[in-house]
Amino acid sequence: MAEPIVIAHRGASGYLPEHTLEAKALAYGLGADFLEQDVVATRDGELVVLHDIHLDDVTDVAQRRPERRRADGHFYVVDFDLSELRELDVCERRRHGTTESVYPSRFPQGMKGLRIATLDEELELIRGLNRSTGRRVGVYPEIKEPDWHSRHGIDLGRLLFRKLDDHGYRTADDPVFVQCFDPAELHRARTALGSKLNLVQLVGRDRTGAELLTPDGLRRTAEFAQGLGSHYSQLVVPIAAARAGAPIDASPVVANAHAAGLRLHPYTFRRDDLPAYAASLEQMLEWFFDRIGVDGVFCDHPDVAVRTRDRSRIARVN
Repeated sequence: MAEPIVIAHRGASGYLPEHTLEAKALAYGLGADFLEQDVVATRDGELVVLHDIHLDDVTDVAQRRPERRRADGHFYVVDFDLSELRELDVCERRRHGTTESVYPSRFPQGMKGLRIATLDEELELIRGLNRSTGRRVGVYPEIKEPDWHSRHGIDLGRLLFRKLDDHGYRTADDPVFVQCFDPAELHRARTALGSKLNLVQLVGRDRTGAELLTPDGLRRTAEFAQGLGSHYSQLVVPIAAARAGAPIDASPVVANAHAAGLRLHPYTFRRDDLPAYAASLEQMLEWFFDRIGVDGVFCDHPDVAVRTRDRSRIARVN
């Protein structure tokens, strides 16, 4: 079996504001194998890298463009041209409606000069770093809310695959995974759009997600996808009285997914958001690499994941 991959979740988001080019460059330098891009579209059809379809919690849009707030209270990316988004400063993610950071020990609020990046800019950055370092770090874009974009007249999936093709990502051998929560969109990518890239079905912690994780759901997913991106909790046996340091075991989903031919890339491993059974991020990652047997992890702290993965490999060899 190939070594598990480390996917930098929104870049090195444990250290710098998520999805900025600075966070991606740091993640590259920390040894990540893949860098994640959440992709949304602007009003003028540009693809930008942001986790949400709105700007509320990671920019200063409310101060700069208060008149652009919709009736539901959100500032949506699709209501802005790229040139307008360039005016905004990006910050550490805040709790919605407040000035408080979701993770208070991370990068401080208030720094100016961090900007929203286009997908083109990020792909060029990775290509340049691969050339200058000799590495082959891959990309891991997500089609964000394709139905929502479609209702706004934007075929986000088609635009994304066209952009990837423009940058040379065309076959299953290229270092790219395309992820989405919508199975219909991934099936469309494989059939109607004719993509040959590796696809990953993301799984939420809801009824639809539970159905996807049944043996039949996994077999159907494997008809068009190569991987499964579930929450890490969906891969472990529930622990009634969890305590730090308590051992964990794999749920049947792990064996069933591997039997279907799916790679497992669970999300999201964070030093500052540990489950009760983990005494540290290092311990948690070691268990998922060695006891659960995942094929990759999404991690906010990619250096920790790389170091733990490599230490586990050395331990197995010895």
